[in-house]
Amino acid sequence: MHTENAGGEVSPETKRRVTALALGAIGVVFGDIGTSPLYTMKETLGTHGMTPTPAAVLGVLSLVFWSLVIVVSLKYVTFVMRADNKGEGGIMALMALAQRSMSGSARARWTLAAFGIFGASLFYGDGVITPAISVLGAVEGLQIAAPGLGQYVVWIALVILLCMFAVQRYGTHKVGKAFAPVMTVWFLVLALLGARQILANPEVLYALNPWHGVRFFIRHGDTSFIALGGVVLALTGAEALYADMGHFGKKPIRVAWFGFVLPALVLNYFGQGALLLSDPLAIESPFYRMVPEALLYPMIVLATAAAVIASQAVISGAFSMTREAMSLGYSPRMAVVHTSREMSGQIFVPWVNRMLMVLVIVAVLFFQSSDNLGAAYGIAVTGTMTMTTLLALVVARKRWHWNWPTLVLVGVLFLIIDLSFFGANLLKVAHGGWFPLVLGVVIFTMMTTWRRGRELVVREIKQSGLALAPFIENIAEHPPLRVPGTAVFLTANQNAVPHALLHNLKHNKVLHERNVLLTVEILETPVAEASERVQITAMGSDFHGLELRFGFAEDPNVPLALSLCGREGLGFDMMDTTFFLSRENVVADARRPGMALWRDKLFVILSRNALPATAFFQIPGNRLIELGAQVEI
Repeated sequence: MHTENAGGEVSPETKRRVTALALGAIGVVFGDIGTSPLYTMKETLGTHGMTPTPAAVLGVLSLVFWSLVIVVSLKYVTFVMRADNKGEGGIMALMALAQRSMSGSARARWTLAAFGIFGASLFYGDGVITPAISVLGAVEGLQIAAPGLGQYVVWIALVILLCMFAVQRYGTHKVGKAFAPVMTVWFLVLALLGARQILANPEVLYALNPWHGVRFFIRHGDTSFIALGGVVLALTGAEALYADMGHFGKKPIRVAWFGFVLPALVLNYFGQGALLLSDPLAIESPFYRMVPEALLYPMIVLATAAAVIASQAVISGAFSMTREAMSLGYSPRMAVVHTSREMSGQIFVPWVNRMLMVLVIVAVLFFQSSDNLGAAYGIAVTGTMTMTTLLALVVARKRWHWNWPTLVLVGVLFLIIDLSFFGANLLKVAHGGWFPLVLGVVIFTMMTTWRRGRELVVREIKQSGLALAPFIENIAEHPPLRVPGTAVFLTANQNAVPHALLHNLKHNKVLHERNVLLTVEILETPVAEASERVQITAMGSDFHGLELRFGFAEDPNVPLALSLCGREGLGFDMMDTTFFLSRENVVADARRPGMALWRDKLFVILSRNALPATAFFQIPGNRLIELGAQVEI
């Protein structure tokens, strides 16, 4: 919390804390966008039939500079980061915030959910391409330092990537301490390399004039639009600024961006432009051509370290997004391993790690170079950017109450840029852009199928359940044998008799002294407030309804939450408590309305491979009884 003195000045302690967080953000948040200079200018001016003429160099530089200013500085850092969901950022948190703003309209909420899910699905495509292109782009410096080693670039990159995925299980807590110093040195080196070239060729600064970008479009026609697909590589990682807001806060990220990262990036891009003005042949690798020959090998090592850090940030983001998707009901439950006792956000999702590793290896082997991967890159990034803009505009209208003229002006500016970048990258579909697009569509299909399938299962359970109130009245009139202890029945419907309770009464002919119907609800906020965590309802005959609420960024630890119920008058002795759960055996039935048969079958496969609810809710296995129930959808 910020503390101020009587004059309104921020206290020294707060300044130190912001500075420390800003340094941490440099190491974690800006890794992806910080490694973009490795390949952006080369991909934009070195392919698509472009020639690095002075006019083309100044035009591309102008587009890169103003894209960083408008998309990153204005859109993300200034506008989108205002849309925090109780301090949390990222497209899933933004989707939940936008949905809460559209209360009452089911169709509008589903449309917003579709935007968020599609943006999140494309983010996984980014999580595959970023490690591959960043590490390949760094290792390709060997082709400049020692051309004979060029044939080993792919294999060296694969070894580095395999090692990176192998150590994920140990967490980034210890390694993360080295991130900030390494990335600080990286950005300082970027700035120094660029400044050296700018001093030698200062006319490159003319590119600050946006007219050079306009003239680039006028002179190059269709080719300029294709080149725009390369310019977007300078913006990769912009989404991370918003996604990691919950870890560092708005102010530290803004301080780091405007005070350090942006100036370093601009100096390096303009330095590459200055080099190309004097030596157009340097387009084969303008970044490494700026490096003095004696420092090439140390620079390759530093660039590789920065690329690994950039990849680490994206992979960690995929873990966090998966946990949020599970909590919000858009992904099957998976095992989540905590890698730090101090930071709840540092997690490891084994299944996602394996999936990303396999797909990254496939991408490296298939595309072979950062140039080829550059053709595949962009669609995922620009698609997520567009979805983020649409969701943020909804929040601006519904929660911030912006007037229509302001909303339209801001929306048109950002959407024209986002859709231009997206359209330019659609031209890459045949040259590799299909890879992240297909991956995104597959994940989108799986997420929407899981969400719809769970809705159908819950609907079937509710329709087939007995009304609870008459059941309790009948128990009071004709009491069965009651045995000591507490029985907790997990149920999605507090007004119906859980199947597990009916099966237990029917087959065992007994009922516990105290019976608790437990419903776990995941909220559309990151963390549940203490006042809404627990809700207890007395139902008579020692039956109690219990609702536990968790935020989507929390781990739903049911035993721990039950220990808090004592202060609400419903204490639990875990050694005297038995949990009952109905495990649904889902069967696809073409005669039932709901989803297409192939989606029903896909949901059945996902359901059978999902982590059991008991493990997800951290219920101890030695206190658990599971009873099967068949559900047709």
